[in-house]
Amino acid sequence: MKKTPQFCRMLDAEIERMNRRYELESEKLREEGRDALRYLKRQRELLSEQPAALNEQSHQHLNKAASSTESLPSTPTSTVPSSRPMSAKERLDLEFVLEGILLLERFAFLNYTAIAKILKKHDKWTGIAIRDAYMIRISRLPFVHNNPVLDLKERVMNALAGASAIDTSSETEDTASIFSHSPSHRNLLEFLAEKEQRLHLADEFAGDSEGGSPSLSATAVAAAASSSCGSDLRASLLDVLDSTQTVTITLRGPHGTDIIGAVLDSCMQFRCRILDFSLSRVHHHVSFGVVVKIPASDVGLFNHLAENARKWDATLTFDVQNAKLRAKQLVYGTKYRLEEAPYDNRVKYAATVLNEDGLTSIFLDEWCKWLLAKRISIERMRRLDSSSQLRCIEFILSVPKNLDIAELRRELFEFSSTKHHTDVALQPDNVFRRQKRLVVFDMDSTLIQQEVIDEIARGAGIVDKVAAITEAAMRGEIDFRQSLKARVALLKHTPADIIEKVKQSLVFTEGARDLCRALKNAGFKLAVISGGFLPLATYVKSELGLDYAFANQLQATPDGKYLTGNTTGPIVDADRKAELLEVIAQAENISKDQVVAVGDGANDLKMLERASLGIAFNAKPRVQKMARTRINQSSLVNILHLMGYSENRILQVARPAWQLL
Repeated sequence: MKKTPQFCRMLDAEIERMNRRYELESEKLREEGRDALRYLKRQRELLSEQPAALNEQSHQHLNKAASSTESLPSTPTSTVPSSRPMSAKERLDLEFVLEGILLLERFAFLNYTAIAKILKKHDKWTGIAIRDAYMIRISRLPFVHNNPVLDLKERVMNALAGASAIDTSSETEDTASIFSHSPSHRNLLEFLAEKEQRLHLADEFAGDSEGGSPSLSATAVAAAASSSCGSDLRASLLDVLDSTQTVTITLRGPHGTDIIGAVLDSCMQFRCRILDFSLSRVHHHVSFGVVVKIPASDVGLFNHLAENARKWDATLTFDVQNAKLRAKQLVYGTKYRLEEAPYDNRVKYAATVLNEDGLTSIFLDEWCKWLLAKRISIERMRRLDSSSQLRCIEFILSVPKNLDIAELRRELFEFSSTKHHTDVALQPDNVFRRQKRLVVFDMDSTLIQQEVIDEIARGAGIVDKVAAITEAAMRGEIDFRQSLKARVALLKHTPADIIEKVKQSLVFTEGARDLCRALKNAGFKLAVISGGFLPLATYVKSELGLDYAFANQLQATPDGKYLTGNTTGPIVDADRKAELLEVIAQAENISKDQVVAVGDGANDLKMLERASLGIAFNAKPRVQKMARTRINQSSLVNILHLMGYSENRILQVARPAWQLL
């Protein structure tokens, strides 16, 4: 803090030295520009004495170029005879001046951005905010606000744009090819941008600088030419110069859309091309960032932005170095955008973090530290719930490719579910995550809260015996086929009408009706595939509006009054469930990438594995450890969060169909 005055004095001295250099170079360029334009003026006066038979159209172009000089009188177009085309030498002189102006602009641009970065670091480390005031203070210095150079640039550009043809008869083939494309039929800015990419630009500067101290352009090129690898250095020089045209601009403030409009207004005023953007909002406070291509490295853009920032009480920042990186990423293959972590060898994953009782700061802190330890970057965060407490967040993560996703999921299960009773669902963030079309459910302890065979056994008075076998089967301790056969055998001589009584006692899981209604309204196909029994699965299908129901079929006596203790038809076990999932997907022409499966028992594991999103819902411990995704919350509606639905969207799509009309 005590060193701030000393820092400001040192910075003032450096800026003064740089500003003097700028004024010296700008004066040289203005003199060279005046000489070139006077030469065109003299040529026009000489041609005015020639026979009027010269080409009228060519003379009009020359007259236009000469008349662009403010300090020299011009002859009205109607009285000037035709002129010859501009020669390659005349054009070379003008282009040399224009290229020097462009280089001088970039010199000012680089110094301006460097000053801003130095002040930013000062403010960060001292806690004293002087940057905005200091930048306003220097905004009227010649290197920031040099109208004579801008006027000269405009006159030279007009002169070049007015020349529709050139005389190349006395030039070599190479020289003629350099200037063989006229900008008269194209946007001049495009023409200049194209010229800036040519490697021979440096050679033109080096070859045409005569007398006196070297100009900025000649100095830069002389350094490159003196090296044994001069051509490589010249290429690097041009690359650096070009990169200064790409800038990341961020404006943060409390006026919402006005902040966005302020940035776009400045971009429009200075003809910037927007390469990418990013927007974040906290109520009325908005942070809007853009990566822009500046046509001529004009620091006037930053003055305009600074004025808009003051107008809307906003904070302005900009970055050149990072913008260069991001511009390359945009140009070379669109690898990642402004909102993405700029790292190679990464894959995108979506992590849905969910706890109906609320996400605690303790968990979120440990979650963030866990991500940092794994070198996983958070790219975006989105709240999905709308409750009074924070319950669900969707994270978009940039994950190193060398990490074992299965091991990550195992660690997440131990860390989140066991310790914090919070669910974290990790899925590839691809187009199919939000484009599911088929959801397949288990029935018992998933769509309904009971195990139907236990309810039948309860009516038969043998619930304890059957329930013990059911629990062992669901835990995967005994084969499902054997357990089913043993349990069904215990139901022998049970009245068949017990099925109807069980229907009336079924309790649907919380959120089951809302979930199925929302999915149907969104165009999904729904199925229940159960290891229970078909009459009850058909009832559930009817109650929830599902499309398919598959289950085991209990055999009854010929008179239909009693159960025989056997089943008929194929047994719906783990393999059959996975097979039926694929059959339904094929019948509906749905890719497995668009299939969701939900279950709780060991006989659901193969079905969960076969689907792109397999969810173990309040499952047995063995199933939770083996499943890729799990939900240990009370409501089935939470499944929609895993597909990217916010609570507001869920409320919209879960309305009864007649309300959607």
